[in-house]
Amino acid sequence: MRDPDNIRQIDELGCVDWMGFIFYPPSSRNVEQVPEYLPKHCKRVGVFVNATHEEIRQRQEAFGLEIIQLHGDETPGYCQALRTLLPKGTQLIKMIQIASSKDLERIAAYEGIVDYFLFETKCQGYGGSGQQFDWNILKGYQGHTPFLLTGGIGPQDTEKVRTYLTSHH
Repeated sequence: MRDPDNIRQIDELGCVDWMGFIFYPPSSRNVEQVPEYLPKHCKRVGVFVNATHEEIRQRQEAFGLEIIQLHGDETPGYCQALRTLLPKGTQLIKMIQIASSKDLERIAAYEGIVDYFLFETKCQGYGGSGQQFDWNILKGYQGHTPFLLTGGIGPQDTEKVRTYLTSHH
Protein backbone atom coordinates (compact mmCIF):
# COMPACT_ATOMS: atom_id res chain seq x y z
CA MET A 1 0.00 0.00 0.00
CA ARG A 2 1.36 3.38 -0.96
CA ASP A 3 -1.50 5.69 -1.93
CA PRO A 4 -2.77 7.63 1.12
CA ASP A 5 -6.37 7.82 -0.15
CA ASN A 6 -6.45 4.09 -0.86
CA ILE A 7 -4.96 3.32 2.57
CA ARG A 8 -7.57 5.53 4.27
CA GLN A 9 -10.48 3.99 2.33
CA ILE A 10 -9.45 0.45 3.19
CA ASP A 11 -8.68 1.32 6.81
CA GLU A 12 -12.09 2.92 7.26
CA LEU A 13 -13.95 -0.15 5.96
CA GLY A 14 -13.64 -1.59 9.45
CA CYS A 15 -13.35 -5.19 8.23
CA VAL A 16 -9.66 -5.40 7.28
CA ASP A 17 -7.40 -6.66 10.07
CA TRP A 18 -3.94 -6.25 8.53
CA MET A 19 -2.50 -3.96 5.87
CA GLY A 20 0.79 -4.72 4.18
CA PHE A 21 3.64 -2.49 3.09
CA ILE A 22 6.25 -4.01 0.78
CA PHE A 23 9.88 -3.06 1.51
CA TYR A 24 11.64 -4.87 -1.32
CA PRO A 25 13.14 -2.53 -3.96
CA PRO A 26 12.77 -4.94 -6.92
CA SER A 27 9.00 -5.11 -6.33
CA SER A 28 6.70 -2.81 -8.29
CA ARG A 29 4.82 -2.34 -4.99
CA ASN A 30 7.90 -1.23 -3.03
CA VAL A 31 7.21 1.57 -0.54
CA GLU A 32 10.01 4.13 -0.40
CA GLN A 33 8.57 6.77 1.91
CA VAL A 34 5.98 7.03 4.66
CA PRO A 35 2.57 7.84 3.10
CA GLU A 36 0.65 10.90 4.31
CA TYR A 37 -1.87 8.55 5.90
CA LEU A 38 -1.14 5.35 7.79
CA PRO A 39 -3.85 2.98 9.00
CA LYS A 40 -5.32 3.58 12.43
CA HIS A 41 -7.58 0.52 12.59
CA CYS A 42 -5.62 -2.13 10.64
CA LYS A 43 -2.42 -3.62 12.00
CA ARG A 44 0.55 -2.54 9.90
CA VAL A 45 2.56 -5.34 8.32
CA GLY A 46 6.01 -4.76 6.83
CA VAL A 47 7.07 -7.29 4.19
CA PHE A 48 10.84 -7.76 3.83
CA VAL A 49 13.08 -9.98 1.72
CA ASN A 50 16.56 -10.69 3.10
CA ALA A 51 16.78 -7.23 4.66
CA THR A 52 19.28 -6.28 7.33
CA HIS A 53 18.09 -6.11 10.93
CA GLU A 54 18.84 -2.39 10.89
CA GLU A 55 16.71 -1.78 7.80
CA ILE A 56 13.79 -3.64 9.35
CA ARG A 57 14.17 -1.77 12.64
CA GLN A 58 14.23 1.61 10.86
CA ARG A 59 11.12 0.82 8.81
CA GLN A 60 9.37 -0.63 11.86
CA GLU A 61 9.90 2.61 13.72
CA ALA A 62 9.07 4.95 10.82
CA PHE A 63 5.86 3.11 9.85
CA GLY A 64 4.81 1.89 13.29
CA LEU A 65 4.86 -1.70 12.05
CA GLU A 66 3.20 -4.19 14.39
CA ILE A 67 3.95 -7.26 12.30
CA ILE A 68 7.07 -8.14 10.32
CA GLN A 69 6.72 -10.61 7.45
CA LEU A 70 9.97 -12.24 6.36
CA HIS A 71 9.59 -13.36 2.77
CA GLY A 72 13.15 -14.38 1.90
CA ASP A 73 15.84 -16.82 3.01
CA GLU A 74 15.88 -15.76 6.66
CA THR A 75 17.20 -18.48 8.98
CA PRO A 76 15.87 -19.34 12.45
CA GLY A 77 18.94 -17.62 13.96
CA TYR A 78 18.28 -14.47 11.94
CA CYS A 79 14.66 -14.48 13.13
CA GLN A 80 15.66 -14.99 16.76
CA ALA A 81 18.17 -12.13 16.64
CA LEU A 82 15.62 -9.85 14.94
CA ARG A 83 13.04 -10.58 17.62
CA THR A 84 15.39 -9.23 20.29
CA LEU A 85 15.77 -5.94 18.38
CA LEU A 86 12.08 -5.26 17.84
CA PRO A 87 9.69 -3.73 20.38
CA LYS A 88 7.95 -6.20 22.66
CA GLY A 89 4.74 -7.41 21.09
CA THR A 90 5.91 -7.10 17.49
CA GLN A 91 4.86 -10.28 15.70
CA LEU A 92 6.92 -12.21 13.15
CA ILE A 93 5.61 -14.08 10.12
CA LYS A 94 7.96 -16.37 8.21
CA MET A 95 7.07 -17.31 4.65
CA ILE A 96 7.74 -20.94 3.73
CA GLN A 97 7.54 -22.06 0.11
CA ILE A 98 5.69 -25.36 -0.28
CA ALA A 99 5.84 -27.79 -3.19
CA SER A 100 6.00 -31.16 -1.41
CA SER A 101 5.74 -32.65 2.08
CA LYS A 102 9.56 -32.43 2.28
CA ASP A 103 9.22 -28.64 2.53
CA LEU A 104 7.48 -29.05 5.91
CA GLU A 105 10.64 -30.56 7.44
CA ARG A 106 12.46 -27.23 7.82
CA ILE A 107 9.57 -25.61 9.66
CA ALA A 108 10.34 -27.18 13.05
CA ALA A 109 13.47 -25.04 13.44
CA TYR A 110 11.28 -21.90 13.49
CA GLU A 111 8.85 -23.16 16.18
CA GLY A 112 8.80 -20.84 19.17
CA ILE A 113 10.63 -18.12 17.23
CA VAL A 114 7.97 -16.86 14.81
CA ASP A 115 4.31 -16.16 15.53
CA TYR A 116 2.92 -17.34 12.20
CA PHE A 117 3.97 -19.20 9.09
CA LEU A 118 2.85 -18.06 5.67
CA PHE A 119 2.63 -21.06 3.36
CA GLU A 120 3.23 -19.98 -0.24
CA THR A 121 3.43 -21.91 -3.48
CA LYS A 122 7.09 -22.64 -4.28
CA CYS A 123 8.32 -20.61 -7.24
CA GLN A 124 11.43 -18.88 -8.54
CA GLY A 125 12.38 -15.72 -6.68
CA TYR A 126 10.53 -14.11 -3.79
CA GLY A 127 7.24 -13.03 -5.29
CA GLY A 128 4.09 -15.06 -5.47
CA SER A 129 3.22 -17.27 -8.42
CA GLY A 130 -0.52 -16.74 -8.19
CA GLN A 131 -0.87 -20.55 -8.14
CA GLN A 132 -2.22 -22.82 -5.40
CA PHE A 133 -0.12 -25.68 -4.09
CA ASP A 134 -1.64 -29.00 -3.09
CA TRP A 135 -3.10 -28.20 0.33
CA ASN A 136 -3.20 -31.92 1.15
CA ILE A 137 0.54 -31.53 1.87
CA LEU A 138 -0.45 -29.66 5.02
CA LYS A 139 -1.96 -32.84 6.47
CA GLY A 140 1.65 -33.55 7.49
CA TYR A 141 2.01 -30.26 9.38
CA GLN A 142 2.65 -31.17 13.02
CA GLY A 143 3.64 -27.73 14.29
CA HIS A 144 1.98 -25.57 16.91
CA THR A 145 2.56 -22.26 15.14
CA PRO A 146 -0.58 -20.95 13.40
CA PHE A 147 -0.29 -20.51 9.66
CA LEU A 148 -1.64 -18.31 6.90
CA LEU A 149 -2.39 -19.74 3.49
CA THR A 150 -1.61 -17.90 0.27
CA GLY A 151 -1.01 -18.58 -3.37
CA GLY A 152 -3.67 -17.99 -6.00
CA ILE A 153 -6.57 -17.76 -3.55
CA GLY A 154 -9.50 -15.66 -4.70
CA PRO A 155 -13.13 -15.03 -3.72
CA GLN A 156 -14.16 -18.11 -5.69
CA ASP A 157 -12.12 -20.25 -3.26
CA THR A 158 -13.97 -19.23 -0.08
CA GLU A 159 -15.90 -22.47 0.27
CA LYS A 160 -12.86 -24.61 -0.62
CA VAL A 161 -10.77 -22.90 2.07
CA ARG A 162 -13.56 -23.15 4.67
CA THR A 163 -14.12 -26.85 3.90
CA TYR A 164 -10.40 -27.61 3.93
CA LEU A 165 -9.72 -25.84 7.21
CA THR A 166 -12.69 -27.31 9.06
CA SER A 167 -12.02 -30.87 7.87
CA HIS A 168 -8.22 -30.89 8.33
CA HIS A 169 -7.54 -28.66 11.34
